[in-house]
Amino acid sequence: MKILGIGNAIVDVICKVEDKYLLDNKLTKSTMKLVDEIEFKKLLSTLKIESTISGGSVANSIVGLSQLKNDVGFIGKINDDDLGQKYEDGLKKENVAFFYSKKKEELPTGTCLILITPDSERTMCTFLGTAGKIDKDDVDLNAVQNSEIIFLEGYLWDEGEPKSAFETAIKNSNKVAMSLSDLFCVERHKTHFLDLVKNKIDITFANEQEICSLINSNNFQEVIEFGKQTGKIIIVTRGEKGSVAIFNNEVYECESKKNLKILDLTGAGDLFAAGFLHGHINELTFKESLEKGTELSSKIIQSIGARLN
Repeated sequence: MKILGIGNAIVDVICKVEDKYLLDNKLTKSTMKLVDEIEFKKLLSTLKIESTISGGSVANSIVGLSQLKNDVGFIGKINDDDLGQKYEDGLKKENVAFFYSKKKEELPTGTCLILITPDSERTMCTFLGTAGKIDKDDVDLNAVQNSEIIFLEGYLWDEGEPKSAFETAIKNSNKVAMSLSDLFCVERHKTHFLDLVKNKIDITFANEQEICSLINSNNFQEVIEFGKQTGKIIIVTRGEKGSVAIFNNEVYECESKKNLKILDLTGAGDLFAAGFLHGHINELTFKESLEKGTELSSKIIQSIGARLN
């Protein structure tokens, strides 16, 4: 297998809201907030659902890679409930091998409210459910060892069970890619993430805000210097400024696409990672891989949701 994703198995529930809704519910635009089941149901009761889809950050990337005809798989914890079955069916429909045997759990399958404001920004409220209870016993070691690259999400990193799953996967992998996922994640786990990026991850994906927070700097030149010093591949998306790949002493740049009709920024980073990883495993140059990432992310932000048709 080319790439195995390991991440939170989350069913995305997509809703359109006004900015006032975020203010009224004390939500910070463009971030992800973890909520409990009570708060999740309270929020959902006031919303009109546009669509639901099998989601999760790394799962979105893996589906993108599958659509580009790569041999890929995914590990994520779901419950043997209605949403869990829909989740599994959704991945299989996209030709993604699913390496997890669902069973009855105490918690339901994880769900994420994706709130889209008129400016196309997305704000997420995630009830992790059983997804957040993934542990080392849920990691299929054969699948890990038989993959060229494993792809992890920062959202998955947490003390206890998820951390043990994360570390088990890294220990048994051939090569590791990881997304920092969200500013909230970086600030919560900064010391751990810095150690991972410097010492354990071969390819790191981040947006400019996340990587600047990681190294406590607002100066992008310092990000470049940090990337060069790691000796690892650091990929940074910069919105309208395009994207950058840093490896050893080289810096590769790619411009963003202009004049796009943006509908929803959900999945932009996920599909960018899919495009870059597609290039990387198919031996394209860094520049070509950045261009493939830009192409996919440009397509996804012109539609609703995090999946390309």
